[in-house]
Amino acid sequence: MNKTLIYALDFDGVICDSAVETAMTGWKAACTLWPDMPKTIQPDMIERFRVLRPIIETGYEAILVMRLLYLNESIEAVYSSYNDKIKTLLEEAQVSVNDLKKLFGKTRDQWIADDLADWINMNPLFAGVAEKLQQLGQHNTWYIITTKQERFVKHILKAYAIELADERIFGLDRNMSKIDVLKALLHSHNTETLYFVEDRLPTLINVLGTNTLSRVKLIFALWGYNTAEDKALAAKQPFILQQLEDFLAWYRLMR
Repeated sequence: MNKTLIYALDFDGVICDSAVETAMTGWKAACTLWPDMPKTIQPDMIERFRVLRPIIETGYEAILVMRLLYLNESIEAVYSSYNDKIKTLLEEAQVSVNDLKKLFGKTRDQWIADDLADWINMNPLFAGVAEKLQQLGQHNTWYIITTKQERFVKHILKAYAIELADERIFGLDRNMSKIDVLKALLHSHNTETLYFVEDRLPTLINVLGTNTLSRVKLIFALWGYNTAEDKALAAKQPFILQQLEDFLAWYRLMR
């Protein structure tokens, strides 16, 4: 057993397959901004959203992506000019990013209040992950670093009987970038090895380009929300590339 290994895990796309719930919450929230949208989301919209999920950094963006899909924007068009399209939507709706973050959280809160079990069911953990995280805390120190609001992470962890102290969950509420969190963790664990597991390539590229984080070992989660192009680009970087089965076996080996 090796207690000198510290793990920092992204949540959505590494621990939790939240794409369906994110799509549905995004649709519900979008309906409050744009009354022309029907209350019921079509299954094909969810599948199209899943294809676009890798482009989303923070959950509130799902509101804008669902609006774009409702407007019949193609997958290719959204990928090619995403920033321009969401900027236009924000201007047309006369809302700020902060407004959307609050609306997205409020919409989730209402769903949870109405039917917590249904909301949890829409947030399954990837196969084998719950068991590994239940064991991990017995052997190593680990953290969650996410753009999700912390209360939602806590709901999901509790539902799967995963114990993690509140101070080890770094979510949207902290107003800290993932780079800032990693810097803080390195400072706290300055003699230990820190592994960061993330499915979003731009995030790992940013960490790689931060000199003060050169000691962080970077793991690219191939099972998460990334594209074939992301995988090809990641293979050219000094990352550890892992499939889910390798990730689960790796914890057994590295304990």
